[in-house]
Amino acid sequence: MSPRACRFGTPRRPAEPPARPRGHPPVLLLIVAVLATAIASPWLVLRAGSRGFLALAVVPLAGTIWVAAQGPTVLDGGTLTEVHPWVDGIGMDLALSMGTLQWVMSLIVLGIGALVLAYCAWYFGRSDAGVPRFAGVLVAFIGSMLGLVLADDLLLLYVFWELTTVFSFLLIGHDPGRRASRRSAIQALIVTTFGGLAMLVGAIVVAHGAGTYRISEILADPPVGTAVTVGVHLLLVGAISKSALLPFHFWLPSAMAAPTPVSAYLHAASMVKAGVYLVALLAPAFAGVAGWRTVLLTLGLATMLLGGVRALRQNDLKLLLAYGTVSQLGFLVLVLGVGTRSTMVAGLGVLVAHALFKATLFLTVGIIDHSAGTRDLRRITGLARRMPALAVAATLAAASMAGLPPLLGYVTKESVLVALLDVAQEGDGTGMAGLSGWVLLAGVVVGSALTAAYSARFVWGAFGNREIHGAGSEHDAPAEVHPPAPGFVAAPVVLAALTVALGFAGGPLTTLLEQPAEGFPAGVHHPELTLWHGVGTPLLLTVLALAGGALLFLAREPVARVQTRLAHDWSLERAYRGGMRLLDRSAVEVTGVVQRGSASAYLAIILLVVVLLPGSTLLRGLDDVRVRAWDTPAQAVVGVVIAAAAVLTVRSRRRIRAVLLVGVTGYGTAVLFVLHGAPDLALTQALVETLTVVVFVLALRRLPQFFTDRPLSARRHLRAVLGAAVGAVTGGFLLVAGAARTAEPVSTALPKQALEFGGGGNIVNVILVDTRAWDTLGELSVLVAAATGVASLIYVSARGADIRRVHDIPYPAGVTKVPTGPGRRAWLPGSRTMAPEKRSIIFEVVVRLVFHTLIVISIYFLLAGHNDPGGGFAAGMTTGLALVVRYLAGGRYELDEAAPVDAGRLIGAGLSVAALSALLPMAFGGVVLQSAIIDVPIPLLGELHLVTSVLFDVGVYLVVVGLVLDLLRALGSHIDRDIKRTRRETEAAAA
Repeated sequence: MSPRACRFGTPRRPAEPPARPRGHPPVLLLIVAVLATAIASPWLVLRAGSRGFLALAVVPLAGTIWVAAQGPTVLDGGTLTEVHPWVDGIGMDLALSMGTLQWVMSLIVLGIGALVLAYCAWYFGRSDAGVPRFAGVLVAFIGSMLGLVLADDLLLLYVFWELTTVFSFLLIGHDPGRRASRRSAIQALIVTTFGGLAMLVGAIVVAHGAGTYRISEILADPPVGTAVTVGVHLLLVGAISKSALLPFHFWLPSAMAAPTPVSAYLHAASMVKAGVYLVALLAPAFAGVAGWRTVLLTLGLATMLLGGVRALRQNDLKLLLAYGTVSQLGFLVLVLGVGTRSTMVAGLGVLVAHALFKATLFLTVGIIDHSAGTRDLRRITGLARRMPALAVAATLAAASMAGLPPLLGYVTKESVLVALLDVAQEGDGTGMAGLSGWVLLAGVVVGSALTAAYSARFVWGAFGNREIHGAGSEHDAPAEVHPPAPGFVAAPVVLAALTVALGFAGGPLTTLLEQPAEGFPAGVHHPELTLWHGVGTPLLLTVLALAGGALLFLAREPVARVQTRLAHDWSLERAYRGGMRLLDRSAVEVTGVVQRGSASAYLAIILLVVVLLPGSTLLRGLDDVRVRAWDTPAQAVVGVVIAAAAVLTVRSRRRIRAVLLVGVTGYGTAVLFVLHGAPDLALTQALVETLTVVVFVLALRRLPQFFTDRPLSARRHLRAVLGAAVGAVTGGFLLVAGAARTAEPVSTALPKQALEFGGGGNIVNVILVDTRAWDTLGELSVLVAAATGVASLIYVSARGADIRRVHDIPYPAGVTKVPTGPGRRAWLPGSRTMAPEKRSIIFEVVVRLVFHTLIVISIYFLLAGHNDPGGGFAAGMTTGLALVVRYLAGGRYELDEAAPVDAGRLIGAGLSVAALSALLPMAFGGVVLQSAIIDVPIPLLGELHLVTSVLFDVGVYLVVVGLVLDLLRALGSHIDRDIKRTRRETEAAAA
C-alpha cells in the first residue's frame, strides 16, 4: 500500500498568533489560572475544611507577585497586550491589556483577594453549610473581576462585567434559608443587570461610531457625534449602577446580608470599583462629552452627602460602613468625573486608599461579629483591651478614611482639595471656574466632615470603653467576647500597615498615577501626592472638615434626635420594592387572565398574534409575487393528494385515522422532494415520517379512540377560520420570501465548495457536519434535552433499570418453553414471552428477512452519506426502524434482546463522540470542527476517499439511535407493562 495522502480542508478563518511583548508570560494565563482554581476550590475546601482557603489564597498571591513584577515595564510607559481571535463574526476578540490603570486595579483585585481568602480560613467553621460552593464562587469572582480590569474589548469587558454580577448574586445569597439574603441578592442582581444592559447598548453604539470594539483604539481616537454621546451616557448608567450611586445606591447596604468576606471584597475593594474603574478608563477620552461632568458631579456629590448622613444613623457596624462606602463611591466618581490631570491623579490615589482602609474595616467587623456575636455598637464595649492589635489596625484605617495625617487617606484627600481649588479658581479647562467650582468644593468639604464623623463613630462604637445601660431593652447586656486567633487578625493588620506605609510614598505614587492622567491638559499646578502642600486654603479646608466631623461626633445625640425628627417613610429602596410588588401583582393578574390551563386557548392566542401582526405586513409584499403552479404535472397530482389528506385529517374523529392521514401528507412531501431533485431530503423525510407514525400509534394506545365524545360546538367554525388564516399567512411568508430574493442564490456555489471545503458530493451532509457543524452540534444538544425531557415526562424512572433479557424472566402461564439445540441461538426469543394469540408468524418471518438488511443499509448510509444520500441522522433513523420491527414482532423483551444497552449512555456517547471529533483537529494543527480529507490508495480496488467528519456523523448516529430506543422504551415497553398491570388488576377485581 502506498503512503496515504492527508490534507486539511480549508479553514474558515486563519488562526492569528496572540500579540504580546516578548519575554512576558501571557496575561490570559493569569485569568485562566484563577478561574481554574475556582473549579477546584469546592473539592479542596470539602477535603481540607476551611483551612483549604489558605491554599486557595496562594494563586491570587502568586498573581499579585507576578503583576508587581511587571511594574518596571508599566512605569516605563509600556503596556502588556495580548489578543486571541474569538468571535470573528461580531469582531469580538480575547483582547487583554495592562497599562498603569489596569496594573493598579490588578494589584487591588489580586492582593486583597488573597488576603480575604486567607481570612476565610478563620471566618468559617466546620459546621457552616455551603462553604465549598462559596469558595468556588468567590475565587471565580476574583477571576472575573481580574478579566474585567484587563479587558481591552468592549464586548469582552461586558462579558466579565455580567459574570461579576452573577457571582455577586450567588455570594450575597450565600445563605438561601434567610429571606434577607434572597431578597438582597435578587435586588442587587436586578439593579446591576439593568445597568449592565444599558452599558451593552452603549458599548455597541460607541463601537459603531469608532469602527472597532478595541478599547485602546477607541481611547486613542475617540469618536464624536450625537449617537456617541448617547452611547457614552449609557456606559455611565452601567458604571453608576455598579458603583451604587444615586438613584441605584440602595442595593449596596442591602447586600450587607452577605458574609463579611463578601462585603470586604465585593462591596469595598473590588466589585463596586468596577464602575469607578470604567469612569477612570473613559475620562481621558470622553470627559468633554456634553453632560459628562453634569451627571457625574451632581450624582457623585449627592451620593456622598446622602451616604454620609445615613451612616451617622446606623447602629450596626456593617451598615455604618456600607453607607460610608456609598458616600466614598460618590466622592470617587465626583473626583474622577471632573476630568483634569490633577483630579485624575488624586482620584486614583483615593481609589487605592479606599480599597485598603475599607477592606480593613469590613474585615474588622467580621472579627468582632465572630468574637462578640453581634455587630450592634450598643452592645459592644471594651474591645480595645481584648483585641489591641485589631483595635490599632482599625483605628488607623478609620483615621485614613477620615483624612488624618500621615496616612494615605489624608495624602489623597488633601490632593483632591488642591485640585478642586484649582478648578474653582482657574477652571483647569473644565469651564467650572466660579460659582459651580466653589459649590463643588464646599460640597466635598461637607462630605469630608460627615466622613470624619462616621469614622469616629465607628471607632467609638467598636472599641470605645463605655457603659452599656438601659432599662428593659434588648441592648442592656454587653456581648461576651472571645479573643480572635492571630491568623484571623493578620489580614486587617497587613492592610492597615500598607495604609500607613503608602502615606509616606507620595512621590512614587504620583509618578505611577500620572500616566493614566496624561490624556488631560496640564493644569495650573503639577499634580502631586504629598504629606505637605504648605499652609494655605487646602490645609484650612482639611482642618475645617476634621473640626466639623469632630463636632458632629461630639453632638451625636442631638444630631440623632434631629435625624429622627426629620425621618420619613419614602425612599428609593421603598420605591423599588413597591415597583417589584406591583410587577409581581400585575404578573399574577395577567397570568390569571391568559393562563387558564387550556392548551387550545394558548394555541389560539399565539396563532392569532401571528396572523394579525406579522401576517398584516404581507399585504404590501404580495404585489411582487409571481406564482408558478408546478414544474411537472406529477407535482400537481402529489399536491392534490397532500391537500386531500390534510382536509380528511381535520375532518376525522378517530385519532388513529388522523395520524395515518397526517403520515400521507408527510410521505407526499417526500415525493415532492424527489421530484425537485433532492433525494437526501426525501430519504430523511420518509424515515422521520415512518418513525413518527409508529410513535404516535404507540402513544394512542393509552388515549381514547375518538377525539371527543361530546357534541361538536359552534366554536369549531372559528377554529377552522383561524387554521385557514394561519395556513394562508404561512404560505404568504414563503411566497414573499422567495420573491424578495435579488442576489444570486448561495446554492449555486455549494457544489464546488462542498467538494473543495468538505471533500464530499452530498451538499446537504457537508453543510450539516462541516460548513455549519457548530449549528448541528448545538441542535444536537437541544434535541437530546428535548427528547429525553419528553420521555421523562411520560415515565419518570431510571433508564436501563428494567432492561431484562429473556433468560432472566419466567415464561408466562400457558407458554411452553421450546428447548434450543446445542450451538443454536433462538431468533426472536422475546416473542416466546407473548401469548400465542398475540404472535404473527408471517410478521416474524418478515422481520427475520428485513432486520439485518436494515442494519446493513444504515451502516451504508453512515459511511456513504458524505457523497451520496444518507448521513448519520438517516443511518440512525434506519437503525431505529430496525429496532421498531424487532419490538413489534417480539414485544418489550425482544427490544431488550435487540439492544441490551442503556439509552442514556448511548446518547451521552454520541454527544461525546461529536464533541471529540470537533476538538480532534486541534491536535494536528487545525481549528475546531475542521475536517481532514484522507485518500488511501488500495491495490486493484482503487482509491478510498475518507473525510474525518464521518466521526461527527457517528456521534449523530449514536444520539439518534439512543433517542429512538428511549422513545420505544417509554412509549412501548412501559405502556405495555402498564396495560398488562391494568388487565391483571381488572381480572383480580372481577374474580
